Amino acid sequence: MNKHNLLFLRDVIFYTLSAFGGPQAHIAILLREFVQKRRYITEEELVELTALTQLLPGPSSTQTLIGIAWKVGGMRMAILTFLIWILPSATIMCIAAISYSMFVGNAKVASVLRYIQPMAIGIVAYATFTFAKRFLTTQTGKLLAVGSMVATLILQSPYAFPLLILLGGIISSALETQPQENELRVKLFSNVNPRKVTYFIGILLAFAALGAIINRTSPFSLPIRLFENFYRNGILIFGGGQVLVPLMYTEFVELKHYLSSSEFLSGYALQQALPGPTFSFTSFLGGIAMSKYGVPGQVLGSVIAVIGINLPGFILITFIVPFWDDLKKITRIKNSMSGINAVAVGFMATALILLLKPFNGNWMAYGLMVATFLLMYFTKIKTPIVILIGVVLGLVL
Repeated sequence: MNKHNLLFLRDVIFYTLSAFGGPQAHIAILLREFVQKRRYITEEELVELTALTQLLPGPSSTQTLIGIAWKVGGMRMAILTFLIWILPSATIMCIAAISYSMFVGNAKVASVLRYIQPMAIGIVAYATFTFAKRFLTTQTGKLLAVGSMVATLILQSPYAFPLLILLGGIISSALETQPQENELRVKLFSNVNPRKVTYFIGILLAFAALGAIINRTSPFSLPIRLFENFYRNGILIFGGGQVLVPLMYTEFVELKHYLSSSEFLSGYALQQALPGPTFSFTSFLGGIAMSKYGVPGQVLGSVIAVIGINLPGFILITFIVPFWDDLKKITRIKNSMSGINAVAVGFMATALILLLKPFNGNWMAYGLMVATFLLMYFTKIKTPIVILIGVVLGLVL
């Protein structure tokens, strides 16, 4: 490994430990440190990578960083960068899952959770509002958002998500794209490696089949089903970590009861206080879901969750970057994103409604939610500081 690559990895470590604030803040740091300061890529390449990650499912910040690493040093550099980026926060969330049951009965911890859990919902509400303001700019988008919200509330099924995402993309693409580009599409898909496509789809189908075949009482059943759950959701999540919350909450809390609403919100609040990718929250979910298997099982659950949720995005970004120059010319693909994003806003609104249910009649909790939303809307205070405020309130009051 040459000096340039080692310098890049060092900068990735510094970036990992300072990347608070979500995808928008992450991009600003990448622009300053990786483009303007170190010149690993050009500003135009960063903008194009950012646009590409918006077209793909998966963690946008992670995919952008992996794309930069791939341009710097190929696949080996992309894998090393991914591990450096994901391991610190995922490890902390795994430790939090293991120690959660030990501390949850503590009076002080319970008091802190009483404040930060509703504040976490305020953060979700702000993310939902921000997404709605950004993406619901047309009548079609607003109708798709409302439709997806109503459909998910009625159906209460994880299988509704892929169908609604597909439908939203088809509708927006059909309405916004003129018939064209047939020759370009032929050129693009002639470059697609069918073996990679087979791997991508085959992993999902193989684990889904194993989960269905293996008896639910088998100790191997839950880990396999968890991997399929996380991998499938990794394929469905457009828009980054904010969309992660509704999908995970609906499936893991409301439908499969892998963890409680209180556990879910506590883990989400902790993740918001950490640097790094929002998708590391899945490490906590996997650890809690496997709690009946003891500490080794919880560690395995965290590993399964992190690999499962990130693998689709990793495969896609390293698969598509080499022929992105052709892909970005297809307006039908870009136009489908407005419908997909609108459906994602509907999912976020669904999550917000479901998250409010456990606080029925708790006016203090409602006040904290509103106060958190207003604090984030009217000030520039970062999310980790908001969570820290909640911790202080729980310790003092």
